[in-house]
Amino acid sequence: MIPALPPTPIAMVGREAIHAALHPQAGKSLYFVAKGDGSHFFSDTLQQHNEAVRRYQLKRVEQYRSSPAN
Repeated sequence: MIPALPPTPIAMVGREAIHAALHPQAGKSLYFVAKGDGSHFFSDTLQQHNEAVRRYQLKRVEQYRSSPAN
């Protein structure tokens, strides 16, 4: 072991992630974008995805601009 490092791999996936990869939910969604609140928006088409990216990027920019300066 190396001091100051965790005893397990830093990027080790959990059981839930492995299970989800092996047994994905049925659906048409091929794309996703992070909504900025810890959740995601899923889209079936590239056009829907691009619209969602624009929407959530604009929302993030608006929130960033409205944040008080430190």
